[in-house]
Parts: sequence; C-alpha cells; structure tokens
Amino acid sequence: MTAALMTLTQTAATAVPNAPKAPAAPAESNGGVRIMPLGDSITHGHNIPGGYRINLWQHLAGDGYTVDFVGSQFNGPPELGDHDHQGHSGWRIDQLRSNIDGWLAASDPRTIMLQIGTNDVNQNYDLANAPSRLSDLIDRILQQKPRIELFVATITPESSPDLEARVKTFNAALPGIVNGKGPRVHLVDMHKALTVADLADGVHPNAAGYAKMATVWYNALRSVPASLVPLDAPGQGTLVNAGSGRCLDVEGAATTTGARTIVYDCHRRTNQQWTRTASDELRVYGDRCLDARGAATADGTPVIIWDCRGTANQQWRVNADGSLVGVASGKCLTPAAGGTANGTTLELHTCTGDAGQRWTMAA
Repeated sequence: MTAALMTLTQTAATAVPNAPKAPAAPAESNGGVRIMPLGDSITHGHNIPGGYRINLWQHLAGDGYTVDFVGSQFNGPPELGDHDHQGHSGWRIDQLRSNIDGWLAASDPRTIMLQIGTNDVNQNYDLANAPSRLSDLIDRILQQKPRIELFVATITPESSPDLEARVKTFNAALPGIVNGKGPRVHLVDMHKALTVADLADGVHPNAAGYAKMATVWYNALRSVPASLVPLDAPGQGTLVNAGSGRCLDVEGAATTTGARTIVYDCHRRTNQQWTRTASDELRVYGDRCLDARGAATADGTPVIIWDCRGTANQQWRVNADGSLVGVASGKCLTPAAGGTANGTTLELHTCTGDAGQRWTMAA
C-alpha cells in the first residue's frame, strides 16, 4: 500500500495544473450524447486501462443508448467502444479547476460524471478546504454549461484506516454541496458500492470494483433520462422506459388504427421507432400518432396509435424529468399498474414522478 500511495504522490507532484500534456489520440465520436468522464486515475483506469468506462460503455450500448465519451485523454481496450475521457492520474480538485474551461469549450459535453478528491486526501492537501474547492469547481462548470447534467460521486474507500477516515470526512460534505447546486446536479454514492475487497492496491479499484462502479454510474445516468439525450436533439429513435428498461412498442407490430401500445424489450424495429415532430406529435410508421383513445383524459385511458390529425390528444410535452405528458389531459404516459413486464399496456395516469413515467429517446 505504501508503494501505491507513493505512486499517487509522485504523479501528483509532476502534474501541475498547466503542465504540458502528451498529445491525445484523435477523438472518437459516434454522434451520440456527449458524456465526459472527469476525474483522476480512477477515471483514467489505474491498473486496468479504461477502468469503469469499459463496463459502463457495455451497459449503455447493450441497452440501446448511443453515447459519445468526450475529453482530451484516450485509453482503454477494444471492448471499450469510445476511449475518450478526462481522467488525470494524480490530479487534485484544484488542478481540474485550472483546466476545466478549456476542456468544456473543446468537448462541449451534455453530461459530466465527476469523481475527484482522492489525491487531495492522499496528499493531505488543505483538506479542510477541499469541499469548498469542489463546490467552486461545480460552480464553474455550471457557469460555463448551465444546461449540463452533472453527476458528482463520492470518492471510493481506501484500505488505510487513517486515509479512510479522511475519505469519510470529505464525503460527508458532498450531500450539502450538491443539494445547493440546483436540479441539474446529482449526487452519486460511489463509496457505498465498494469495499476494500474491491481494491487492487488499497486505493484503486480492481476489475470487480470497476465493474461495480460502472453499474452505479449507469443507474445514476438512467435515473435522469435527460442526461442520456443530446440537447436540442431532433427527436427520433426508440423511447426507453426508465422503470423497466423496455421500449415504447406497438403491440404485435400492428399498423391498424386503434392498436395498443406496450412496453417491450428493445429491438429497434419499425414498431419501436418514434419521431417527435415540431407539432409535439410522436409518430410511428410515418403516419400514425401516439393517441389517447377517444380523446379521453381520465386516468386509465388506453394509449393507442391513430391516423395523425394534429389534435391535442395526439400532442405530448416532454418534461425535464423525461416524462411524456399529454397536452389535452395533462397526464403522463404510464405503464398500467406500474408494470415492467413485456406486454404491459400503456395508459394515461396522473403524473407522480415515478421511474415508470420517465422516458429516454435513444437513437
């Protein structure tokens, strides 16, 4: 463990905020939502190049999300589909703060996953003010990108009892910081997800630890559907339900008017391809619209497809939390009885904010 701590400290000693960096490899992009993994060696992937990003990428791709990891750094194995990131081994909070403006301008992320503070702890670097430095970093990100979705993770455990005590003190300040930053900043409890058995060297996660981190990040991103949708996206693709992970589907791939809509495993065929128009319609097959049957507005009204007519019962407002609200009814597109199974029918229901009422459009 001493050797591991020495490596961290030695790296940090040479990583001054404005030190010249080795040129990054050419950025990769698949045109999806731009997500910046931001942090230190744990984001970079110490011990396992790519770290949590490997499994996170596989979770996202496997469930049909199109994402573009962004940043000036580049590493990881072939199974990590996008190698870009903004993780810097040995760096502290202040060093990220000194460089954040340039990174944001160059990468223009929609979403940031931030985990930083381990090197402040391990270097015992003005720890009393570390939470204030983190708060300032968050403020600067929001000043530069006020529409961003920012996820702030607690730092992971350490095997040294002395260092772990510092970790816990630092982490204890994070909920108060995040809660004061507004609705687009979200706390992710990463410390709780790992134990010392998940560490390779007393500080950095091993393969099992990185896999656990990936799951926590993935669940956090999915809990905020807007984080997985590009800003000002054209609005075409599958609609994934946050409660079930299944897609908005026309039952049996029927094309007739009056066909029911359901949630079903995502397969991206034509009966799951939806286009949101400038008139707030949700179209499938080109000429069928998501419709509240009979223009009814009561809870339990079945949601069907019908010839597009431009009426209010075929218009849907997308709220910031990812809910789809019927313009005529003011009610949310909801799986019946909160169901998550394949074939669960969809209906109107009073909006409650539950995960089952949140949807994400995936290309």
